[in-house]
Amino acid sequence: MSENIIGALNDHDVGIKEQDQLLPIANVGRIMKQTVPQRAKISKEAKETMQECVSEFIGFVTSEASQKCRKERRKTVNGDDICWALTAIGFDDYEVPLKLYLRKFRELEGEKAAANQTKDKEDERYPLKFSFTGSTSSSKGANFKIKPFD
Repeated sequence: MSENIIGALNDHDVGIKEQDQLLPIANVGRIMKQTVPQRAKISKEAKETMQECVSEFIGFVTSEASQKCRKERRKTVNGDDICWALTAIGFDDYEVPLKLYLRKFRELEGEKAAANQTKDKEDERYPLKFSFTGSTSSSKGANFKIKPFD
């Protein structure tokens, strides 16, 4: 399998080690562990085999999506391109769930962006922020200092 990964590299990837083309084995093992019974063991060989397979699969799907982008004279591969690529290589069953995930992801990103814009507008209206430090245990009463945030 490693020959396929090495052979699939583009000309500009010549200096990259095979190890750098693979997903981290700890991540692969963690995902595998989620799908087997709690006391089940997974051999190192099984993890390495899966590591090569999923890395090859990701590379193949990404390559298909990248070719589509090149034909359309675009430089950025997006989630829709990945959905298209999965369908193009015969993984039609993943199209609907992946598009649902992508829609939810984009909705959450939109909510985060809106929240950040609101915060930025508040920062523009109230550019100085202060912190209060001190205590009320002083015999002369409250002892506070007001310092602007850096």
